[in-house]
Amino acid sequence: MTQIAVLGYGTVGSGVVEVLKTNHESISKKAGQEINIKYVLDLRDFPEDPIQEKIVHDYNIILNDPEVKVVVEVMGGVEPAYTFSKQALLAGKSVCTSNKELVARHGTELLKLAKERNLNYLFEASCGGGIPIIRPLNSSLTADEIDEITGILNGTTNYILTKMIQEGSDFDDVLKQAQALGYAERNPEADVEGYDACRKIAILSSLAFDKQVDYQDIYTEGITKITTADIRYAKALGMTIKLLAYSRKLEGHYFAMVAPFLLGPNDPLYSVNGVFNAIFVHGNVLGDAMFYGSGAGKFPTASAVVADVVDEVMHQGETIPVYWGEEKLTLDDLNDSRRRFLVRVKGDAASDLAAVEAVFGHVDPVSVPELTGEFAFVTGVISEAEYKEKAEKLGTVISRIRVRHLHA
Repeated sequence: MTQIAVLGYGTVGSGVVEVLKTNHESISKKAGQEINIKYVLDLRDFPEDPIQEKIVHDYNIILNDPEVKVVVEVMGGVEPAYTFSKQALLAGKSVCTSNKELVARHGTELLKLAKERNLNYLFEASCGGGIPIIRPLNSSLTADEIDEITGILNGTTNYILTKMIQEGSDFDDVLKQAQALGYAERNPEADVEGYDACRKIAILSSLAFDKQVDYQDIYTEGITKITTADIRYAKALGMTIKLLAYSRKLEGHYFAMVAPFLLGPNDPLYSVNGVFNAIFVHGNVLGDAMFYGSGAGKFPTASAVVADVVDEVMHQGETIPVYWGEEKLTLDDLNDSRRRFLVRVKGDAASDLAAVEAVFGHVDPVSVPELTGEFAFVTGVISEAEYKEKAEKLGTVISRIRVRHLHA
């Protein structure tokens, strides 16, 4: 029997307890031995819950118990999660987590610490909730050189954009719905401003490229400026809008970004709607692959955490390879990356298109008759720097959205 401890009895922590209880027999069989929760750390008491007999308020009880071999960190936030995880590894206990903020910030250090002690630090649930993606990057796809990862990595923003597109609702109205349904936090900034997706793509990029990608280096733009007018132009083009987190290797150069993109119906991410997430991977041998499923939620996330627990129980005394190098990866200037843009401008297409093409060259105009006093167009393939220069020169730009093309 292996004894484990769970840090935090919130949404994910209670899910971990329930998954281990519900599937106890099959999980123990797969692990090769029984897995028992000895302690659950939380500041609160739960007198009406059977878990109360396992509740402790002092982390040192867990830290100093030699029977505890695996610590499950599902507290969220950086502190005290970082300190507790580091102390556990120093005390000879493997750690698994769903905490993307912690992994993005301290993953390199904690992985190194685990490896030095023949322990494991696993974080499958940190990037796609219940979607298995960390294991494929560390095992199934090791024969490939990954040159692109693009994902819809945040269920809240995908739900909001889906509702805006399907119902024509305003951002603020859909955000309130998402909060009422529990899909969005009371303070939704981390989701709607793209910070959550940024941390996740930093983790995935570090694994794909075997170097440390700092999330602070990734250009991040959220969905708060997407309007019903943007949605109408997207529909006129037969396209949709998604918040994408992507990283790409191109001829020895590395680019990464989180931003809204227009996607066409041939794009594999086009039909990923609601709170679902998907991660698109391109390798030089594999070609295209996509991982799809519930990107968040109590049980999908808890399922991924428990899978890590099983792995750590099965591999006690040995470190499971995780390809995340300590060397920092320098991302190239995003101004050099190239793509098309949907641009909204003031004016009228009939009288002002010539002025646009005098600056941008040939463009494809987009007509939405009910939107007066403005029109839109799609540029040719230009760099981010060229777009900025041309937009400033034109002087009538209202907004722009990038257009995604596969591997371009």
